[in-house]
Amino acid sequence: MPKTERFGLTEEEQMLQDMVRRLAREKVAPGAEERDKVGEFPFDMLELMRENGLMGVDFPDEYDGMNAGMLSHCIVVEELAKVDASVALIPSCQELGCLPIILAGNHEQKDKHLRPLATGEKVAAFALTEARGGSDVASLRTRAVRKGDRYVLNGTKQFITNGGVADTIAVYAVTEPDAPTHKNASVFIVEKEFTGFSASRKESKLGIRCSDTRELVFEDVEIPVENRLGEEGDGFHIMMKTLDFSRPSVASQALGIAAGAFEYATEYAKERVTFGLPIIKHQAIAFKLADMAMRITAARQLLYKTCDLLDSRCAKDLSKVPAEVIRHSSMSKAYCSDVAMWTTIEAVQVLGGYGYITEYPVERMMRDAKITQIYEGTNEIQRLVIAGTL
Repeated sequence: MPKTERFGLTEEEQMLQDMVRRLAREKVAPGAEERDKVGEFPFDMLELMRENGLMGVDFPDEYDGMNAGMLSHCIVVEELAKVDASVALIPSCQELGCLPIILAGNHEQKDKHLRPLATGEKVAAFALTEARGGSDVASLRTRAVRKGDRYVLNGTKQFITNGGVADTIAVYAVTEPDAPTHKNASVFIVEKEFTGFSASRKESKLGIRCSDTRELVFEDVEIPVENRLGEEGDGFHIMMKTLDFSRPSVASQALGIAAGAFEYATEYAKERVTFGLPIIKHQAIAFKLADMAMRITAARQLLYKTCDLLDSRCAKDLSKVPAEVIRHSSMSKAYCSDVAMWTTIEAVQVLGGYGYITEYPVERMMRDAKITQIYEGTNEIQRLVIAGTL
């Protein structure tokens, strides 16, 4: 069936959803609370993703990916995020770290780097943000200076997901400081074995606690010219298109968090009895759940529409992304994450005092939801992007 204007799932997508949903409930959910407490990267969950072929769902099939499309990737992330948003980040961040290579890499670069990333043999990360900011690209200071057939990279990157476990990192660096912002930078493939590269301080976070978030340090790191993606000065365009394609993944993580909290709160409301009735029969609670259902359904349709546009109207190359697609990418990210934050707060309220206790998952979901409004471009930035396309 053609992708255009399709909002249901194909048989293959439904089978994928059923498989990941079962995997999430049986293998991921039981350890979610403990992973949150320990706060260490879950290598056993990484192996689970590898075993089930979930690391390269949206990668080109000629480089060992599934080539199943953006919607299939988002289905995977949503189902995992329903039970553990940190585990959902494993395939989500793999997509983010690999998108610059998918979008701008030549055949040799894709053949060398994408194959082990598609299977999960290697782990990817995307390094854009610095201490000065992430949204303000003009303030970034990490610098790559060309010397013959190599670039010498110096600088630091902040809040990098997978920073301490990644084998392959797409790094945004200034290559021509005097050029305009949209022409002054490039993106490089940095491999963890490169001398001078290190993953330093590990961040202790409010939510998504078992994901590995680090500061990355580059001290005279020598990068072969063949590890530069595209032409020198293409960095801004590669980065912007990467975010256009990666924001739906964050939206699906947020949607999964919202859906998971809603499902848990609904079941709790059916069982919890006050004044002689299950609390779902009390209008104050029933209306909260009804509003959750409406917003989650609307969020899912917006996300599916965005995936449809990306899969049908955008080839994964450096051609210009239509304004409608950019707008939908930002709308889905902002709306789904706002819904996630609102829904999880309401879910905690439905559970009352129990919602505030770590024995119940909704407080973790509430903490996890907050970051979805911040990373991959804050929701304030998304509103600027949306307005700019009108």
